[in-house]
Amino acid sequence: MNHTWIDLAYLVAAVLFIFGLKGLTRPRTAVRGNLTGACAMLLAVVVTLFDQQVLTYGTILTGIVIGGAIGAVFATRVKMEQMPEMVALFNGFGGVASTFVAGAEFLRTDDATTDVAIATAASGLIGTVTLSGSLVAFAKLAEFKFMKSVRPLPMSNVVNGVLGAIALLLCILLVSNPATDTWYWLIVVVALGLGYSLTIAIGGADMPVVIALLNSYSGLAAAATGFVLQNNVLIISGSLVGASGIILTKIMCDAMNRSLPAVLFGTLGPSAETKSADEVYTNVKSTSAEEVAMLLDVARRVVIVPGYGMAVAQAQHAVRDLANLLMERGLEVEFGIHPVAGRMPGHMNVLLAEADIPYDLLKEMDDINATMEQTDVCIVIGANDTVNPDARTNPSSPIAGMPIINVDKARTSVVIKRSLSPGFAGIPNPLFSADNALMLFGDGKEAVTDIINAIKEG
Repeated sequence: MNHTWIDLAYLVAAVLFIFGLKGLTRPRTAVRGNLTGACAMLLAVVVTLFDQQVLTYGTILTGIVIGGAIGAVFATRVKMEQMPEMVALFNGFGGVASTFVAGAEFLRTDDATTDVAIATAASGLIGTVTLSGSLVAFAKLAEFKFMKSVRPLPMSNVVNGVLGAIALLLCILLVSNPATDTWYWLIVVVALGLGYSLTIAIGGADMPVVIALLNSYSGLAAAATGFVLQNNVLIISGSLVGASGIILTKIMCDAMNRSLPAVLFGTLGPSAETKSADEVYTNVKSTSAEEVAMLLDVARRVVIVPGYGMAVAQAQHAVRDLANLLMERGLEVEFGIHPVAGRMPGHMNVLLAEADIPYDLLKEMDDINATMEQTDVCIVIGANDTVNPDARTNPSSPIAGMPIINVDKARTSVVIKRSLSPGFAGIPNPLFSADNALMLFGDGKEAVTDIINAIKEG
């Protein structure tokens, strides 16, 4: 193909990537934005294959068939609540792809220039850190049993610093002597350890931040690989992913009152002793669907706060039915969405959008907190750490200072949970034993359905 047409096609693909990202900023245009980005990637792949004058497509088609089959199985079988760990896996796959592609191109070239050697070292380092870090994040999110016995490395900050220094030294050696392939593989080995040690120290409650950061890493690795291959569209797309991931990481850090350096150096997580569950849960009052229906019968304003428990129970459609029923009876109903509710950014928004809940009913944390004291009944479905008042009132709590939805300030709070088990932060929630709180124990979907039936029965 003529290089002018190739560059023009890459430009079109880059523009489509930008429009795709813009579409993803709003739920109403998210599907279109996703399709736009997919079309951009298809165009980039096809043009690249023609540009490189690939004569035999057997291996490529085999990879497409195998990868497409795996993707189709995941798409049809993975449940919505498992999407966070899938996103972590995707980040890891993107990172290792960059590592392999950049490494293969580097090994194929006998006389790599300094800029190519720098890009190769960056791709190998960032891509491999993304791989091992994403695998750890996946295991934490999937709550594998063996992860409960895995502890952070002793003096983890020192270990991270030593591994980082070694990785930097190996990168310098690679750039100064690109003819020695061994340096690249040593970078990969050290980076595997660095990614593990950085991520293993991060608490489960901070996984939304980690996912956003790893997403940024995968984009940066792809951009570095683009410099190795001298492929403009890969540089542009990787830079877009890297930049958007960093911005999202900053937003998530602000939402959890964490600092970006703390994320980068893997120092997030519980850091203080807290009261035991027996000490906190001294005044827990359980309720029934019939009692909740009686509360809603005299309420004027209701706020529903979803959490990960709603995702596990797949209760979003039942929640939609409850909201519609209450609004038909003249009640004001809104949803309070915490930025890091669930296990990835936007998790609750995706679930509620899937249930066709109008987006104008979804209120951000600051907006819903401003009206919480005027709320008659606040129904919490599976949320825990994001509604824990210890973050606001207890300076010694591991989540102290984290912005929360002030559910405890509503006139009555109804918490739907299977049990009093802690959230990802691993600490008890004093909301559950507050004077104005009632616990409705059970599966989220079944509990909401029981409330609907009780309302209809009067």
